[in-house]
Amino acid sequence: MKYANVCKGIFLERPNRFIAHVEIDGKREICHVKNTGRCKELLVPGCQVYLTRSDQPKRKTAYDLIAVQKGNRLINMDSQIPNAAAYEWIASQSEELHIAELKREVRHGNSRFDLWGKKSDGKEFFVEVKGVTLEEDGIVRFPDAPTERGIKHVEELENCVKEGYGAAVLFVIQMEDVKWFEPNMATHAAFGEALKKAQEAGVLIKAVCCKVKPDEMYILEEVEVRIPL
Repeated sequence: MKYANVCKGIFLERPNRFIAHVEIDGKREICHVKNTGRCKELLVPGCQVYLTRSDQPKRKTAYDLIAVQKGNRLINMDSQIPNAAAYEWIASQSEELHIAELKREVRHGNSRFDLWGKKSDGKEFFVEVKGVTLEEDGIVRFPDAPTERGIKHVEELENCVKEGYGAAVLFVIQMEDVKWFEPNMATHAAFGEALKKAQEAGVLIKAVCCKVKPDEMYILEEVEVRIPL
């Protein structure tokens, strides 16, 4: 997944979860934040950020904030890109995984799943994608804030398995060079417990890290998943 019209800036403040004030070429700009999570450990005043400039003149904000420099790490924080990266990654392996069809945003029952696919043997599967930006000493965790919606998604995938479908949660870590992934039990233990229950029911739990550049992000490789017993 590539971006166009990328530029650098200095993060100043975030008045609310939708916008940030950023200094670009010496001028203070109001930018759209493409991640409504807390991201307090990322958006620190004075840090370097990367933005895309919109080509839509009627927009209220001319820029979208997409990535942030955290020490030596460049972390993508665009909440929309993990789905696109996951689709590209799985599609690139369609032959070896025997996938005949792959679609994004497909409804099943009362749910809308990020990805739906059908294997060459006719077996259908659903994938829910979660972007991960929270990192500490190389360990990455999800979520960074309590997520009842996340629990609902995991439970819905568990129901899919009971109905005879394949199901997976794919955590797309929006950075590279990490040690392992684990649910953030300190922030939302109920999500970790739901993840463990789903895994025991047959839902695949996978994590992958990404190559992140100012103008690009793509999946590199799988990362170890550790779910507390």
